[in-house]
Amino acid sequence: MSDSRCGFVALVGRPNVGKSTLSNALVGAKLSIVSRKAQTTRHRIHGVLTRGSDQFVFVDTPGFQTRHGGAMNRMMNRVVTQALAEVDVVVHVVEAGKWSAADASVVALLPRHRPVVLAVNKVDEFQQKNELFPYVSRLMEQFPYAAVVPVSALRNIQLDALVDELAQRLPAGEHLFEDDTLTDRPVRFLAAELLREKIFRLVGDELPYACTVVIEQWEEDDAGVRIAACVVVERESHRPILLGVGGQHMKRIATEARQDMVKLLGKPVHLDVYIKVRKGWSDRESALRDLGYE
Repeated sequence: MSDSRCGFVALVGRPNVGKSTLSNALVGAKLSIVSRKAQTTRHRIHGVLTRGSDQFVFVDTPGFQTRHGGAMNRMMNRVVTQALAEVDVVVHVVEAGKWSAADASVVALLPRHRPVVLAVNKVDEFQQKNELFPYVSRLMEQFPYAAVVPVSALRNIQLDALVDELAQRLPAGEHLFEDDTLTDRPVRFLAAELLREKIFRLVGDELPYACTVVIEQWEEDDAGVRIAACVVVERESHRPILLGVGGQHMKRIATEARQDMVKLLGKPVHLDVYIKVRKGWSDRESALRDLGYE
């Protein structure tokens, strides 16, 4: 395809502006886990959208962390800054009507030598529609954005318009992936993320963010998939929080994760989940690498 275009597009922003929801909506598949909690996305995840002769490789990044300086947050911030240095186009995602010091911290990272498109997300929740234009005007004073597109990732509003703006800025080049590819991440990674999402959603604020998921065993045949997953926590006191009374918390977490894994894999799944304590893992870079963090 001599007229084909292909490029990497980073989605960046402060935590909880809807980057993962937007990435999933653009690709048309659930690749990045979503919750209302900060630190939900910890890895750089590539989602692939092929539209005619254009191929977009969306890079969903963690929210840029400014409050804490632990190893986990330093690692996530490195993922963000590396993505900004390597991609062809950047989408800066903000929440309609809101602006904070954390948003300003992201602006300070935006590259001046690459096109940056501003995606004003959650416009469906913004009640003062007449204030949207002055809000955008103030943001345009912060940075020379190549374009501004109001969107709602959740309601699928203006996503085609956003893709159109990005397509204009893709470099010419052959596609990197087959047209039906959705991500370069293996299904084991996606399965682990689905389980971690359920922990975030169902345990809520009771459990600190010092937990992660490792797939220890994966056996697949025509009959289905047998998965053994380990939830790694930092303290012995986290174990009863995860388990809940009579193990009911963990039973629900595992059941809902297994249901999503069945949808992902398209075949029956037998899921065994157990808990392992590894003290202080989230604040040791060697432990982060051992557990699969970049």
